Amino acid sequence: MEQHVETVRTENAIAWARQHLGTTSYASRCLAFVEDAYERSNELELFGGDFAAESAALYAARDNDGEPPAGAFVFYDFHGEMLGRRQNWGHVGLCVGDGLVIHAWDEVRTDHYRQIPALVVPPGWDAPRWAGWTPVQRVLEGCRPKDWTPEGDAATAARRMQAARFGDGTTATA
Repeated sequence: MEQHVETVRTENAIAWARQHLGTTSYASRCLAFVEDAYERSNELELFGGDFAAESAALYAARDNDGEPPAGAFVFYDFHGEMLGRRQNWGHVGLCVGDGLVIHAWDEVRTDHYRQIPALVVPPGWDAPRWAGWTPVQRVLEGCRPKDWTPEGDAATAARRMQAARFGDGTTATA
């Protein structure tokens, strides 16, 4: 993929993410948020994991340490109970440059990547721990064009896809 194309896609994703600052629609759906930033703003479909920790492993995020570049997916180990399971669900945000990460926490917000481990966590969750980052080139590998218009509002579609993958969260799953 040409560097110019990656730059434009990164700029589009960051602009889309910034438009959603303050929204609570993505609470507990950090991976959906960063994927939507690239997918919705560039009419693409990405292929990562079902949750942030799985995507971090698929994208080999632990291979990259230090300050992430703009456009990178920035990953954290984040253990807690969700959908009746306690595990490392992970946490992910989108680096917008200068070490700043826009991510879905209780609301979509921007924090320095080094400050995310100090955020107040929900009851039953451990503090997030730095895991690494993945460059935009790796995130975009294998992506394909997609018209997201029929899916409707991004946050509503993300909730619908989460329920399809994991259930509605009212019953424990193994």
